[in-house]
Amino acid sequence: MNEYDVVVIGGGAAGLSAALVLSRAQRRVAVIDAGEPRNAPAAHMQGFLSRDGLSPAELLRLGRQEVTGYGADVIAGRVSGVHRTSDADPRFEVRLADGDTLRGRRVLVATGLRDVLPDIPGVRERWGRDFLHCPYCHGHEVRAQPLGVIGGTREAVMHAHLVRQWSPDVVLFTHTDGLAEDDREALLARAIGVVEGPVARLVVEGDALAGVELTDGRFVPRTAVFVRPRMVPDNDVLAGLGCALDDQGWVIADATGRTSVPGVWVAGNVANPRAQVITAAGEGSAAAIALNADLVDEDIAAAVGEYRPTT
Repeated sequence: MNEYDVVVIGGGAAGLSAALVLSRAQRRVAVIDAGEPRNAPAAHMQGFLSRDGLSPAELLRLGRQEVTGYGADVIAGRVSGVHRTSDADPRFEVRLADGDTLRGRRVLVATGLRDVLPDIPGVRERWGRDFLHCPYCHGHEVRAQPLGVIGGTREAVMHAHLVRQWSPDVVLFTHTDGLAEDDREALLARAIGVVEGPVARLVVEGDALAGVELTDGRFVPRTAVFVRPRMVPDNDVLAGLGCALDDQGWVIADATGRTSVPGVWVAGNVANPRAQVITAAGEGSAAAIALNADLVDEDIAAAVGEYRPTT
């Protein structure tokens, strides 16, 4: 059986950043990576100091290279379950779908989240290209262009106000939602157009978004459309371990990523839906430092126990 100080579940920016810190701290670390990063559809990653414009895949390739260079193991696979070894043994057994098992003194979960997109033809094909979520990630690249935002909820309205920073030509498509009158007034005050009625599809011409077609046949030219998707954490491992979750299903953790279950930490989008890549990497680093301190405390207790003479 493979023995580790820390088993990191999730090989994105958060998990690899944690593995880098821990392996440099002389800890034996394994990173289990299912190979399904949230930002895989995006061609470029923006807003990461010194790595602005780099592809997400290249960032992960460089990260894996760095952590393996310090002795960490990066294992391609999917976790099927995690449990305590026994009541007397505080270590964790991490089972993989292919039948392999790893054992770790601590577990750090960085499995991210899933974006639940509106059921509109064309959405999935254009996701991360010209159907977008984060204006901080993509706004600069589509600045001054005719932009759209889909949804009439209060969150979608606020998203439209945010997108307005990057373009004077923004239209809110209410789709299947109603629009409150105070929201309508604020949109019109900022020269944000309002188009009511269900959206039928995204219209694509020559592998580029041409606009939005409504179910009544109207067509509104747009070169990029934003949406605020529903975000669902990939937290099956955390739920299986009995970690406390809030009313929305997000794990409850302290500022370092420590959960309610001793020995289990989290970092990145699995706990923080607002974390961008650079934020997730920072959270991974912070969690690793706190986690290592917890291991040091355990090392001290074990050393003192061995040092004391038996009576």
